[in-house]
Amino acid sequence: MLAARRAIVADTRAQWDGAIGGHIVAWWRAAQVEALGVYWPLKDEPELSAAYAELARLGVRLLLPVVKERAAPLAFAQWRIGEAMVKDTMGVAVPAELRFEAMPPALLVPCLGFNAQGYRLGYGGGFYDRTLEHAPRPRTVGVAYACLQGDFGSDAHDVALDCIVTERGVIGGPLAGA
Repeated sequence: MLAARRAIVADTRAQWDGAIGGHIVAWWRAAQVEALGVYWPLKDEPELSAAYAELARLGVRLLLPVVKERAAPLAFAQWRIGEAMVKDTMGVAVPAELRFEAMPPALLVPCLGFNAQGYRLGYGGGFYDRTLEHAPRPRTVGVAYACLQGDFGSDAHDVALDCIVTERGVIGGPLAGA
């Protein structure tokens, strides 16, 4: 799936990223959460900076995940577009000034792949699985390209996402088909 994602040509990727971003903003308009855990794209994940800018303009407080410990859930730090960023110990961009907040009510969760039951494949670190064990569980919006839907099972520790957003629309949840 990683090779398939890397093979998407730049023009197609940019078009799909714009469509995904539009679907995420539409999801937010229905959900109306005041804070949203977003992600900084790695390994050719959908790049959603335009959607993040629109969400910030609409008053959404954006938070980025931060790895504090390898075997722990993710922490979340407030992020303002344009602020200084640094790489954490995992090589992921985080705000230079970490302003930690409580778990946001909803998360965008990048997916290497996903299946029809709403389970995702990540990179094997288990960070999102541990994070989604949190009570109360945040709403979860998987983000992936539609071509990365696969047929695979899930493990006991896996947590299904509430919906998946692709360039084709929302799969699952109240906005399915949007």
